[in-house]
Amino acid sequence: MAYISISMPDNVGGVAWPSVRLDVDQPLGALGLFVPFGVTGYILSASATGFLLARMSVGRLLTWMTAVSALGLAVYALAGEFWILLVCAFVSGITSGAIDSGLNVYAAKRFSARHITWMHAFFCVGAMLGPALFVALLGAGVTWRWTYAGLAAMQGVLAVAFGFTARRWAHAEPEPRKAGPLPGARKLWPSLATFALQTGVENGTGIWAFVYLTEGRGMATQPAGLTVSAFWAMMLLGRIVVGQLADRVGPRRILTYGALGTLLGAALLAVPGPAWLGSVGVAVIGFASAPMFPLLTLTTKDRVGAAHADRVIGLQFATSGAAGAVIPGATIGLLVSGFGPIAIGPFLAALAVVLCLVFWRLMRQ
Repeated sequence: MAYISISMPDNVGGVAWPSVRLDVDQPLGALGLFVPFGVTGYILSASATGFLLARMSVGRLLTWMTAVSALGLAVYALAGEFWILLVCAFVSGITSGAIDSGLNVYAAKRFSARHITWMHAFFCVGAMLGPALFVALLGAGVTWRWTYAGLAAMQGVLAVAFGFTARRWAHAEPEPRKAGPLPGARKLWPSLATFALQTGVENGTGIWAFVYLTEGRGMATQPAGLTVSAFWAMMLLGRIVVGQLADRVGPRRILTYGALGTLLGAALLAVPGPAWLGSVGVAVIGFASAPMFPLLTLTTKDRVGAAHADRVIGLQFATSGAAGAVIPGATIGLLVSGFGPIAIGPFLAALAVVLCLVFWRLMRQ
């Protein structure tokens, strides 16, 4: 429920913007201004996860942050000025970062590989449901303001549910006094770099696949759109199916297959040939990358020790959030401006090669 609550509002934003911008008198390009505000809020709260969980239980953290999210969505629904929408984006980033990191800290300590992978599968559910519901409501004559009001009400109900069940969650676990400082950069950089690169390939594919296939490879609009839907569907399928296998064969082997599969999919996306080959590559990337994020989180304590896991998981999520904005936004955006959409495929393939090299270094830990 919490993961659906994170992904639904975030993925509705882009679909709703053409309607929202008319009421706040902004151009289409102003949508890009939401990214730095949301990412800044996400990084700040994700980095502070260890500090917060040393002082409150996950149940209380979920309750408060979901309530703040509901309030932010309600203000968004009523806003008449653009700057208010940007403030709401910052608040949404804070709540998403805290909920995301807090749940993963909890899951990394108590869940099996199967369960943490299934938990992440519900992010894909929200990502698919949000835009579909918005388009359906818009087609039925429901304005974007009422849609956001409905999202706020859903978050409010969820906050109440977390409030009633807060005591069922484990109590706060203060960090051990003898834990000492975090591991040095030499030990941390492979984890942080793997999270950044994996998120970059995943988000870059999800965001730019449609443009690459239509403008770069000449694919028709309808099959290209279906390819993007297939990307999310394969990610959902991968997290459900691979989660079932992870407990049997071990996270390390699944992660290795995921890294190699991501490289294969990126190669199919980049290699010259018929456009449908690029669609296959997009689907392969979705399936192969599906278990990597949750299983990398699960194995954090094995790399840095249980005493440091809370803080390192927060840093990993902050790094992932920054990379998820910078790589698809600034980096690929500049490449497209300079070399055209055809540069997207080779860049993602190169990024996948670096990911495999860094991942190999990480597994040596």
